[in-house]
Amino acid sequence: MASLLSMQCVASLRKSRGLVHLGTAVLGVKKRNYSRKEACPSEYLHQSVVPSMHYQKSLPRLPIPKLEDTMRRYLAAQRPLLDDDQFRTIEKLAQDFQSGVGKKLHEELVAQDKINKHTSYISGPWRDMYLSARESLVLNFNPFISFKLDPNTKYNDQLIRATNMVCSAVRFMKTLRAGLLEPEVFHLNPAKSDTDRFKKLIRWVPSSLSWYGAYMVNAIPQDMSQYLHFFNSTRIPKCGRDKLFTNEKGRHLLIMRKGNMYVFDIVDRDGNLVKPAEIQSHLQYILSDPTPAPTFPLGVLTSENRDVWAGLRERLIAAGNAEKLNLIDSAIFCLCLDDETMRDHIDISHNMLHGDGFNRWYDKSFSIILTKDGQAAINFEHSWGDGLAVLRFQNEIFKDTTEKPLVHPGSVAAAVDSASAVHRLDFRMNSELENGIIKAKEKFDSAVSTLTFGLVEFKKGGKNQIKKSKLSPDAITQLAFQMGFLRQHGQTVSTYELCSTAAFKHGRTEAIRPVTLHTKQCSHAFVCQPGQHSVEQLQAMLQECSKYHGQLIKEAAMGQGFGRHLFALRYLAISKGQALPGLYTSPANIPLQKNTITTSSLVSPTLGLMGFAPVVPDGFGIAYSVHNDWISCCVSSTPAGKIHEFIQCVHKSLEDIFTVLEGKTLR
Repeated sequence: MASLLSMQCVASLRKSRGLVHLGTAVLGVKKRNYSRKEACPSEYLHQSVVPSMHYQKSLPRLPIPKLEDTMRRYLAAQRPLLDDDQFRTIEKLAQDFQSGVGKKLHEELVAQDKINKHTSYISGPWRDMYLSARESLVLNFNPFISFKLDPNTKYNDQLIRATNMVCSAVRFMKTLRAGLLEPEVFHLNPAKSDTDRFKKLIRWVPSSLSWYGAYMVNAIPQDMSQYLHFFNSTRIPKCGRDKLFTNEKGRHLLIMRKGNMYVFDIVDRDGNLVKPAEIQSHLQYILSDPTPAPTFPLGVLTSENRDVWAGLRERLIAAGNAEKLNLIDSAIFCLCLDDETMRDHIDISHNMLHGDGFNRWYDKSFSIILTKDGQAAINFEHSWGDGLAVLRFQNEIFKDTTEKPLVHPGSVAAAVDSASAVHRLDFRMNSELENGIIKAKEKFDSAVSTLTFGLVEFKKGGKNQIKKSKLSPDAITQLAFQMGFLRQHGQTVSTYELCSTAAFKHGRTEAIRPVTLHTKQCSHAFVCQPGQHSVEQLQAMLQECSKYHGQLIKEAAMGQGFGRHLFALRYLAISKGQALPGLYTSPANIPLQKNTITTSSLVSPTLGLMGFAPVVPDGFGIAYSVHNDWISCCVSSTPAGKIHEFIQCVHKSLEDIFTVLEGKTLR
């Protein structure tokens, strides 16, 4: 998996224009005084005073770091992972790169960036990286984010919740396309910037200058260009490189149940939301449809190798299925109605990340999955955008469905002819396609059978206690992962943490490399040298780790990391037909590039779970949240990772850290 969700978003301004420090996201949902009794149908979620894209033109551009800074940061990330001989090798390669071919590539990258001021230097190459990847989307790219259950349990009925989520999703889409969705802004001083007075003022500032107006009151507008591919979009497989398809004229929803596919309009000819009672009737019709699961369910093909799927899609078109495929591709989004009930968090994680392969269309920009017992999640394709937009959507949908639901327990579905309105898609098949589906299912089953999930639920402390010690909650949690792996395997390994660069025009993500000389020393002091350091010495080490980690976050969020810069230079060399420099191909580079621990973090009142697969067979994928008084992690691995042992080691590491924070001696 080349990239995961990017959820880091806590800002601190710098004197230079556009320099923003983005840390771990805490994407809250504003409380509104709505009640279920007051709820009434509306075409929009809200009507923002400030137009949705008001800040886009004036967003600062993502900077290209100086080459010497990139190489310095790169070597700093390499040092704790390499022995002296390996480091001398990589240091020499870095020096040669900086003074030779790297310098020329950097100059050309800067020149290209100057003539493409409408975008960022990473946007095109990063999307191309996704679309050119040939691996299956399942486990390699698509993550999931699950909703909490509705606090009013009666609204968790599958039909009721599905209807309300569909209606709220349409309302979100219409609010966005009408320019009425409130712009995504991080407010450093909400008392000044998140006010009606400021919004009424800033709306009259020209879009080309609006960012500066927000900057003056410590508000950080975020890039919203990714929202344009949120609805009516699909990744279509093509040999060598896929393409993104968007058709905003589509008015219908794609529904999957038991591997069968259905469509019906959720927007009428005038562009308005179809009556909720009619949507309820149509969904009820699908849920009660006795049609058995197809012998050869088409959805599993979207889990195939992209070139294989591209070839089979061409066969589907040749067999006379072009119109039906177009209905799938142009659907507003996909709703997956599962007949299963969820036993626990582990069951939810497996179902929402991959499911059975039949009742999914992984190519859609996003799918809302709803189980029999009302558990809900979003599974999304990654090429079009990152988790920041998805989490905003989830927050709005959860708030709208729980505070202003349009159908209720006991609501009577409309007396309409759902049999005429709902169309089940029947595909023309042949032996080649049937064999392709059989092989795809075999590959799918083999891949997901090796995946294991586990949970860390540390209840002895959280964000409040860490901050009381003047430490970074994110730094301490990342340190616990390193300590846990060291405790389990006796070594320090490469760790990958994502940071959003959405404060810049067409920004995507940057990688934070949390493993440092400070964390390596601290981990060894806690794990390998028990009793050899005083509590005060251990506390001082934690302070150093936190301080340096904070610097890494600031650099990444301000576009001053090294990962995306080196990626862009590599991409440029390949596009020019040049042989890759030794910096990229040296065996000494392998420890850093093997992301044994891949992590992403978010906190939201709407969030149930988040998950993704590890990127290497013996590694871990960790989605974590640092709450006020506890810490949770959804961990994925394969049998090679010995996940339960790792979870115990992480839990023990957190216990040790909090013991030291309390001023107590380790046992």
